[in-house]
Amino acid sequence: MTTKTADIRSDIAYSTADRIVVRGKSLPDEILGKMNLGDFAYLQLTGKTATPEQSRMFNALLITLVEHGITPSAIAARMTYAGAPESLQAAVAAGLCGLGTVFVGTTEGAAKMLYEAFAGAGENPNLQELAVKTVAAFRERKQIIPGLGHPVHKPIDPRTPRLFALAAENGMAGKHVQLIQLIQKEAERATGKVLPINATGALGAICCEFGFPWQIVRGFGVMARAIGLVGHILEESQSPISHKLWHEIEDRASAHLRG
Repeated sequence: MTTKTADIRSDIAYSTADRIVVRGKSLPDEILGKMNLGDFAYLQLTGKTATPEQSRMFNALLITLVEHGITPSAIAARMTYAGAPESLQAAVAAGLCGLGTVFVGTTEGAAKMLYEAFAGAGENPNLQELAVKTVAAFRERKQIIPGLGHPVHKPIDPRTPRLFALAAENGMAGKHVQLIQLIQKEAERATGKVLPINATGALGAICCEFGFPWQIVRGFGVMARAIGLVGHILEESQSPISHKLWHEIEDRASAHLRG
């Protein structure tokens, strides 16, 4: 079957010998020097220029996920770079491959949970009832509620109050933010455990306030963490730690074999 030219379409960008146009804007004339990276990312994704409120919130969203120390993704990137320093992009990709249902990618799970909670709930649903129903459903399936709990930050993830404050300041503390806060309280009541809303939970709710499809939300973590991983690789190239980590872990893991 032959594909007609009219069936192949992208509305994002085009270039000619003397022009590069992205979402209807000239890259050299209307974007370079006039937009920061977050605002350009918002334009690329939505085709719209961010309002000042959207700009502040979207930039905060991305910055939150850039860096979190020597995490599994940073270790993977550093180790890969140590083995293949000629392939920086492979090292970044190695770090990004670990962004999923445990690290960073839980933004997607939180957004999906919130959208599904509101699906079919009508115009003005009782948020407390939705929270109880959502927590009960996850507990019945024996599934971890995405966006709650953190292995390090207890009883509060320090990023979350600031993100919610920014959401309130910029008119983005709507029903999705309210619902995840109620889900957290209900989950703590039902389990008797301390389950703070972590940064990815807060960001998942804020992404819903933006109206981003849940299927793309993990991509924001990918975008942000790529910046952080490049920073780790630069440091690794100047002050390497991967070989020390490798030998120390090998020594500890095999100590019992050597007696």
